[in-house]
Amino acid sequence: MSHCVNGHNPGSDGQAREYLREDLQEFLGGEVLLYKLDDLTRVNPVTLETVLRCLQARYMADTFYTNAGCTLVALNPFKPVPQLYSPELMREYHAAPQPQKLKPHVFTVGEQTYRNVKSLIEPVNQSIVVSGESGAGKTWTSRCLMKFYAVVAASPASWESHKIAERIEQRILNSNPVMEAFGNACTLRNNNSSRFGKFIQLQLNRAQQMTGAAVQTYLLEKTRVACQASSERNFHIFYQICKGASEDERLQWHLPEGAAFSWLPNPERSLEEDCFEVTREAMLHLGIDTPTQNNIFKVRRKATPLMFGRDDGGDTEYQT
Repeated sequence: MSHCVNGHNPGSDGQAREYLREDLQEFLGGEVLLYKLDDLTRVNPVTLETVLRCLQARYMADTFYTNAGCTLVALNPFKPVPQLYSPELMREYHAAPQPQKLKPHVFTVGEQTYRNVKSLIEPVNQSIVVSGESGAGKTWTSRCLMKFYAVVAASPASWESHKIAERIEQRILNSNPVMEAFGNACTLRNNNSSRFGKFIQLQLNRAQQMTGAAVQTYLLEKTRVACQASSERNFHIFYQICKGASEDERLQWHLPEGAAFSWLPNPERSLEEDCFEVTREAMLHLGIDTPTQNNIFKVRRKATPLMFGRDDGGDTEYQT
């Protein structure tokens, strides 16, 4: 049986490979235009090399989103790009007659899902799967989607409804720093790596206005509390407490000034996530008042110095 490669009908596998090499060289010869290909299905021939070269060209042009048919490929820019997630851009994608004709963006996925709900007489649940390896940007992407829905699904007419929507929006957005403080850690590949899985459900009413949200978490990496890999850190919350607690709180929570704890490696590293006040304020917005917070932060257990504490010759009470 003869093979057909891009319209050619060679008589042998060797000829087929030669035609493929010619097509590949011809495609890559126009590399200056690679960054303009916003859908990987337009790459021809579709090979690992051509796909990666296309993504590389777009990345170098500060274009971090590319379609792959019905899937969106996101590249982590590893730098702040605030204009890429502004409220003005959210509204532009929300108001566009055909958002899929705009540049590929996570807002396109969010808007299409939102319109799927609106267009159905009997609403059907819509799901967005955010998948990738550690450091790919899953946490950031989920955060952007939540911000997008908080903007586009909170436009009630009455003042009372508007305040309710604002409160829901604030709680949804403030769930992120709390979950990240208690469930994220600095690893070798990612300073803010989620060490758990989460399923986030946003709830809309018949008018497609946001009325609530629910978060289910699973597979929390509890072993990290007692054992961390070399050059990695414990969960953010422990460093936040040690760096942000007041003098009175340190006395209350048994945290001597300048004390070093073996279960808190690499405390000298300064991360954006080490902001205790952000976590505490977010907890307040979620209805966790100050006394309850203090009860959470002063939870401690008895541990032998060989496991967690300093070698002071006896059992010592430590913050965990």
